[in-house]
Amino acid sequence: MQQISGGVCAAQGFSAGGVRCGLKKKEQPDLALVVSSVPAKAAATYTRNVVQAAPIHVSKRHLADGTLQAVIVNAGNANACAPDGEQNALLMCEYTAKALGIATEQVAVSSTGVIGQSMTPKMGQVEAGIEALAVSLTVDADGSDRAAKAIMTTDLTQKEAAIALTLGGKAVHIGGIAKGSGMIHPNMGTMLCFLTTDAAISSDLLQQALRRAVDVSFNRISVDGDCSTNDFCVILANGLAGNAEIQAEDAEYAAFLAALTELCIYLAREIAADGEGATHLLTCTVQNAPSEQVATTVAKSVIGSSLVKSAFFGRDANWGRILCAMGYSGAEFDPELVAVSFVSVAGEVQVCKDGRGLGFDEELALRVLEPHEVEIRIDMGQGSEGSVCWGCDLTYDYVKINGSYRS
Repeated sequence: MQQISGGVCAAQGFSAGGVRCGLKKKEQPDLALVVSSVPAKAAATYTRNVVQAAPIHVSKRHLADGTLQAVIVNAGNANACAPDGEQNALLMCEYTAKALGIATEQVAVSSTGVIGQSMTPKMGQVEAGIEALAVSLTVDADGSDRAAKAIMTTDLTQKEAAIALTLGGKAVHIGGIAKGSGMIHPNMGTMLCFLTTDAAISSDLLQQALRRAVDVSFNRISVDGDCSTNDFCVILANGLAGNAEIQAEDAEYAAFLAALTELCIYLAREIAADGEGATHLLTCTVQNAPSEQVATTVAKSVIGSSLVKSAFFGRDANWGRILCAMGYSGAEFDPELVAVSFVSVAGEVQVCKDGRGLGFDEELALRVLEPHEVEIRIDMGQGSEGSVCWGCDLTYDYVKINGSYRS
């Protein structure tokens, strides 16, 4: 496996692009399209929030037969809890299908932005934007880059990546773009992520691989504890690489799953690092836990704690907040066996052993907590399993951004 350029256009037969249609108040692109040159097998994961945006309902119906050829995405309006929501989501699919000359059911739709606002007054602009998009698609890295920028809301950077590997002697590619900065606390879904591959793989194994990859990547990040109404991750596999179709959990499947997982973890870390107002990427590594589930539960509780996040913003080695977050996580463990260290490129400082505080050098702790990425390393001392989760610190800017989100 090797990382390559190209994003969602790295795989054969995929094109993408982004334009501005006027859904965002700022002069920024806000409409993206990803297209396969041939019908592709498709799989997806969705938000577990009971309140689900209209595009989720429409995309679920269009994915029912396991195939898609295009995904249309808008930013600036979530089309959630909005008047005529499903009608407008379906219209976006119809406009896209007409522009591309494909069936409406071959189009998935996704939206991100403000909840509760109607898209109806701007559907004419959306239609014109889709028409412009359809004739401006490109099969290169620029197309992926334009699409990645068009799906951003409060994101500061676009998020895209691609990986190349060999399956059955054939060069195979997997690429993706994602967005997410706030309202990030996925649960069996993700924020917004659009993945493409030219691998040939059965529908069932594609869905299984996606769910496994999502579970150890997007489902292990948290910015603010809020699970969105619009979380959606979809992958299209058009088979144009020419490898023999993966139909069993063999070595070829394992290689594909490993590459997909690596790609998703990369994008998940990018989202956590770009949390609204964030100054630190927090990695919580739990070791020697009784089970992977316990390790994940503990790690996610720690990186989701507002008090822990605030402490890292202030470079305060307040390790007691970490044990507190572990204790209310719901996981069963013996706190008398826990050790905690903070690690970064600046060094390491151990702050807790056997559930008790250690004397440590406060100046060293300040230096360790200064770099952008800081690891919270937890040794539970009661098993051999582990897990890694990612989050960010909580800053004044997070409140400023979300206190005026609609304006």
